Amino acid sequence: MVLGRNEANKVIDSQATERRTQVRRAAVASAIGTTIEWYDFFLYNTAAALIFPQLFFPASSSYAGAMQSFATYAVGFAARPVGAAIFGYWGDRIGRKVTLIVTLLMMGLASALVGVLPGASAIGIAAPVILVVLRLVQGIAIGGEWSGSVLLAMEWGDQRKRGLLGSFAQIGVPVGLVLGTGGMTLLSALLSDQAFTSWGWRIPFLLSFVLVGVGLVIRLRILETPMFASAVAKQQISRSPVTDAIKHHWREILLSAGLRFSEQMPFYLFTSYVLIYVVAEHHYSKTFVLNAVLVAAALELFTIPFFSQLSDRVGRKRVYLAGAVFTGVLAFPYFAVLKDGGMVAIFLIVIVSMIAHAMQYGPQAAFIGESFPTHLRYGGAGLGYQLASVFAGGPAPLLATWLLHVTGTPFSISAYIVFSVVVTVLCAVFITDRSRADISDHASYAR
Repeated sequence: MVLGRNEANKVIDSQATERRTQVRRAAVASAIGTTIEWYDFFLYNTAAALIFPQLFFPASSSYAGAMQSFATYAVGFAARPVGAAIFGYWGDRIGRKVTLIVTLLMMGLASALVGVLPGASAIGIAAPVILVVLRLVQGIAIGGEWSGSVLLAMEWGDQRKRGLLGSFAQIGVPVGLVLGTGGMTLLSALLSDQAFTSWGWRIPFLLSFVLVGVGLVIRLRILETPMFASAVAKQQISRSPVTDAIKHHWREILLSAGLRFSEQMPFYLFTSYVLIYVVAEHHYSKTFVLNAVLVAAALELFTIPFFSQLSDRVGRKRVYLAGAVFTGVLAFPYFAVLKDGGMVAIFLIVIVSMIAHAMQYGPQAAFIGESFPTHLRYGGAGLGYQLASVFAGGPAPLLATWLLHVTGTPFSISAYIVFSVVVTVLCAVFITDRSRADISDHASYAR
C-alpha cells in the first residue's frame, strides 16, 4: 500500500514537473515566435520610412514617395484580418501549435524575399508590385500569429497569472523592434549613406532565414494547450469556428477592435512616422531617431510585463483605461516637443510615449483573449485584434503624412490621437473584464 502511494506521488510529481516545463516552453515559444514575426514586420516599417520611397518610387516627389511607401505599408495591415480568419479557422479546428508553425514559415520567407527584391531602376513597375504582394503575405502571417502565440502561453499557465503569461507574446513586439530597428541603426552607423541605401538595408531581411530556423526548433517542442485538448475531448470544437465567433460574439470582436485604437494607432506614429517627421523637421540624423526608438522599445521589455502583472492584481480594465487616458494627455505635448524641442527633449518624449503604449499593450493580450470561449478563441480574438489594424494601425502613418501636408501643423495629428483615445475609452467601458473569471468554463460565455 505504501509502495502504491509512493508510485502515485511520483506520477503526480512527474506530471507537475512536465506541466511546469511545458509552461516555460510555451512562454518562451510565445515570446520568441512573435519576436521573429515582429522583427520581420518592423524591418519593413523602418525600410518603408527610410529606404523604399527612393528605391521603389524614385520618380515621385518626396511627399508622394512617402505616401506611396506608407500605402504599401498599410496593405500589410489590411491583410491581417484575412490572416486572422484563415488561421483562426485552423487554430480552432486542429490546434494552436501546427497553425503557428505555418505562420512563422510564411513570415520568414516573405521577409527574406524582400531582402533580395531589385529596385524600380532594375525591373520597373514589377518591383513595387512584388513588394505589395510580399507585404500581403506578411500581413496574412501576422494576422494568424498573434492570437495563437497569446493562447499558447495563456492556456498552458497558471490562470491567476493570465495577464503576465499573455504578455510574453506582447514582449515579442519590443524585442522585434529592438532587433529590427537595432540592426538598421547599426548598419546605418557603420555604412555610408550610399552603401546603406544600395545594399546594407538588405542584410537584416536575409537574416530572417536564420531566425525562422530557431523559432521552428522551439515551437516543435511544445505540446497542444490543455484547454484546447479539453475542448477536443469534450467534443466542443466548432465545424465553422470563425463564422460562429462572428455570429455569437460579434459584440466582443468589435469592442476588442475599438479597444486597440489608442494603443495601435499612436504606436505606429511613435515608432515609424516619427522617423520621417524628426529628420525632415530638424534635419537630425536617421541614427539619432532610430536610437531613440530603440531605447524606448528596450524599456518596454520591463514595462510590458510590469503592467501585465499589475492587471492580474487590480484588473485589466483599470490598467488599460489609465494607459489610454495617459496617451490622450500626451498627444499634444508629444508633437510640441517634436516640433520645437531639442535633441534631449525629443529623445525623452519618444521614451515616455512608449510607457503609455506598454500600459495598454501589456494587459491587452489577456483582456482580448479572455473575451472568447476556448473553442472560438483563436478566431474570435484574432479577428478583434486584427480589425484594428485596418482602421487604426495601417492608415496611421499615411493619414499623419496627409494631415501634416493639408493642415501644416503636427497638432492635427495630436487631435487624431485624441480621437483614437475616445474610441478606446468607450469600448473599454462596455467590454466585460474577465480578469478573475474561469475562461475554461464553456458555459460562462453563453448568452
